[in-house]
Amino acid sequence: MESLSHTLLFSWLSSGENNRFQYQSQTLAKHMEANAPLCEMRIRCVYENSLDEPALAAAIGQLQQDLSLAIIERTTGLLCIEICVYEPLNLTQMQVISSIQGVESFPISDEQAKLNQPGLLVMDMDSTAIEIECIDELAVMAGVGEAVAKITERAMQGELDFEESLRARVAQLEGADEKIIQDLCDELPLMPGLVESVKELQSYGWKLVVASGGFTPFVGHLKQLLGLDAAYANELVIEQGKLAGTVIGQVVDAQFKADTVLRCAELWQIPEGQRLAIGDGANDIPMIKTADYGIAYHAKPKLEKAADVAISKLNLKALPYLLLLS
Repeated sequence: MESLSHTLLFSWLSSGENNRFQYQSQTLAKHMEANAPLCEMRIRCVYENSLDEPALAAAIGQLQQDLSLAIIERTTGLLCIEICVYEPLNLTQMQVISSIQGVESFPISDEQAKLNQPGLLVMDMDSTAIEIECIDELAVMAGVGEAVAKITERAMQGELDFEESLRARVAQLEGADEKIIQDLCDELPLMPGLVESVKELQSYGWKLVVASGGFTPFVGHLKQLLGLDAAYANELVIEQGKLAGTVIGQVVDAQFKADTVLRCAELWQIPEGQRLAIGDGANDIPMIKTADYGIAYHAKPKLEKAADVAISKLNLKALPYLLLLS
């Protein structure tokens, strides 16, 4: 056995040696991702910078039990250590891991979706795939930002359901030049990590879909830009170059989003266990619950409670680390 400092812990992990080592009072072993040992819990600690490793090493030492560790590699550019624990962690131990600055921890089960098998991811758009809420930005560009914000607040207070809120906000856009749509498309701010995660999922043949309560020009822009498989949103009526203040066709509401998971899974024959959804707001809850694995992304408390897992510290680069390579 070899005694390891915090620095040596990560040097040993990244080396080709397969020996067991003594770290403080613990016996540590290494495993490969596809051959994780039977254990009480698998935890993935994902982080952006190797400067966070000393704090993570210290936390590993505070678990005070023998462990098996693995380096989890993905192409999105983050770092990840998987910890397999053989005895249940108490609340204090869990808090030690979850409170490490710069590190986000995620529980992993053996039934988790497999990255290298056919899968489906249905994404919300506003504040999930992109950094903004399109209706709010359009309203500001049309000079009615304050009026739309008041309607949004009423919806958040439960005074309006989604469709009422959508139609009331769109009505405020009546008479606006359609050019504001193209102007916003040209500057649409993608959520950090979106491109990297989409590329990795696509490299394994996953089907990727956007289902949004926003508008078709923006989901269409994302579909073309990222090579997505499908995109659904609400269609604005435009007459003689001006927004009419109405939408036509099926309203993409919470139930439509949930149904999209099932429809697309059936269309592409995606098996159970491989259907994911990610969103940030209460309108995404039915979609999150319909999916086999629901992900909350920097989400409102109600959605975070309903989801299977929450990404709260990191950006979308973390998403592929939630999946298994078998």
